[in-house]
Amino acid sequence: MRVRHPDRPDWGIGQVQSVVGDRVTVNFEHAGKLLINAALVALETVPEEEG
Repeated sequence: MRVRHPDRPDWGIGQVQSVVGDRVTVNFEHAGKLLINAALVALETVPEEEG
């Protein structure tokens, strides 16, 4: 799944690597691999045609 962080558009589009509970590991284009707490941040999904 491809996602975008709503507060950090500069990170670019990210590819979800894994989901464990509320912990989502995402590999972003411009920020690298980051661990996101989905209880605090609602990642926005990116349509395939946009990615």
